[in-house]
Amino acid sequence: MRAVDVHSRRLAAEFMVTGPQLLCLQTLHDDGPLTTSALAKLIHLSKSTTVGILDRLEQKGWVSRERSNLDRRVVLVHITADGEACLAAAPSLLQGRLAQGLRNLPEKEQLVIAQSLERVVEMLETRPDVAPLLEAGPIIEDQIEGSTEAQVRKDLTDPQQAPEKER
Repeated sequence: MRAVDVHSRRLAAEFMVTGPQLLCLQTLHDDGPLTTSALAKLIHLSKSTTVGILDRLEQKGWVSRERSNLDRRVVLVHITADGEACLAAAPSLLQGRLAQGLRNLPEKEQLVIAQSLERVVEMLETRPDVAPLLEAGPIIEDQIEGSTEAQVRKDLTDPQQAPEKER
């Protein structure tokens, strides 16, 4: 979370764009033009949050909204030439840097990380279509079904310790 915060502050200070705004621009560049609802689904944000982001991007002249020629009820969001310029000048999204870093790891390390993240997701009982809300605070060993912290760490990093169904 700290890395995201630092990256976001750098984007805002140097490029006058936030992480979510950059994500919208990148998605519109890759998949646009899109409706607000379609964009919100692709970037995993609520429609109301996406509308606010698009309002700010439109004020900067980086996106435009236009009615569809086929169905006048549909409003499509387009990235503008200025938006393309911003996107080209800004550093890659933090997710892109992470993805590239993971690709550079040996396959065995990638597998260990993937298995560990799958276990974390299972422990949090997260559904993929809902963003999790995390509570801060210490981990209580009783919440981890009597396991010690050392055992939990070992289980997360040792693929052989995974339950039979995961192997």
